[in-house]
Amino acid sequence: MSGGTAREIASGVEAAIRGGNLRPGDALPTVRGAAEDLGVSPVTVSSAYRLLQARGFVLADGRRGTRVTQAPALTLRHSAPLPEGVRDLSQGNPDPALLPNLDDALRHVDPAPSLYGEYANLPELVAAARTSLDADGVDTSSLAVVGGAADGMERVLQANLRPGDSVAIEDPSFTRVIDLIGAMGFTPVPVAIDELGMLPDALARVLRTGVEAVIITPRAQNPTGAAVDEGRAGRLIDILASRLDVLLVEDDHAGPIAGTKAFPLYGGQQRWATLRSVSKFLGPDLRLAALAGDPVTVARVDGRQRIGTGWVSHVLQQIVAHLWSDPRSAELFARATEAYASRRSGLIEALAAQGVRATGRAGLNVWVEVVEEAECVRALMQAGWAVAPGERYRMESPPALRVTAAALRPGEAKEIAVALGRILRPHTRTYSA
Repeated sequence: MSGGTAREIASGVEAAIRGGNLRPGDALPTVRGAAEDLGVSPVTVSSAYRLLQARGFVLADGRRGTRVTQAPALTLRHSAPLPEGVRDLSQGNPDPALLPNLDDALRHVDPAPSLYGEYANLPELVAAARTSLDADGVDTSSLAVVGGAADGMERVLQANLRPGDSVAIEDPSFTRVIDLIGAMGFTPVPVAIDELGMLPDALARVLRTGVEAVIITPRAQNPTGAAVDEGRAGRLIDILASRLDVLLVEDDHAGPIAGTKAFPLYGGQQRWATLRSVSKFLGPDLRLAALAGDPVTVARVDGRQRIGTGWVSHVLQQIVAHLWSDPRSAELFARATEAYASRRSGLIEALAAQGVRATGRAGLNVWVEVVEEAECVRALMQAGWAVAPGERYRMESPPALRVTAAALRPGEAKEIAVALGRILRPHTRTYSA
């Protein structure tokens, strides 16, 4: 550590984190110890630590002191270019062939410019979102339009929490959720899941610790494909009833192509939000999501957006509204749902035939249990397959691989299953690690 002012000390620590000299979980010196080493007052060091916590780089962890967050702010992950001939099953993308064509929607865009003072949320988009969410039993009396699921989640958390608050998240969880929690200065608290989502007993234990928020993906969970059924939904609602003050965020991102029925979990929560992104069923470049929730949370999100970005592009809103309400899209969603379900089950069955356990009840991905991730990823790459290592998504859960089943072509499920089976059976392995 170095510096004579709070900003200088904070900048030095931030540089050490970015450079890898300080890693997630590392403890910073005590305030008094750092003050003695630097020759400054404890007040200066304390101010520096507060700056770092506000930026999401560190958290005050009670008796354990001040520690680097598990997912420091501005963590960047870049995928290296794949070798020629390698099939990419690592990205989590929908199949482009199962996304609607934009030509007709673009022809219906009103070329007149949108100006200040007009509607932030186009009525036709709000109507389409309400139709979709109402059909899934979500209360849409308060609704906003945000720039995607992650944007909406950030705005909801910002409207209800403060840096240092604890947030219960699924383990494994989507990387963007993990990074967002760290970047906003919250403490992530992992909750174990199975193929039906959060384990009720695990959630109950975490709620008793005093977490301020719970983030749940009720179906098509990324990376595992978990999805709650009616029985699990009922148990989770009962458990959440013990903490009606806790903020509940449901990231129902897959919507009409999830492959399972929706079971909203917010019940009697005082603070809640349900996000419905269009990225999986209309396309990732259509960066937009509908946000339903309690009136106060939605009003705070909408108001904060108006003094920041103002509104989501009306051109984008028009395109999404047209696609979302087009009867032909409903037919395409049905085909996509069937195709993704077939690809998931086909891969899971092919892996089972090789003695490899995998899960994936809904969505685009399958979660494959392995003993050692890095070796499997390298060996599969040599065999011509790119998959995502589970370490990107895990906190305390055991090793696994995420395979994007949505990207599979006919016959490929058996091919990658055979390749992975050989890798996991050393005596028949044909690929060097």
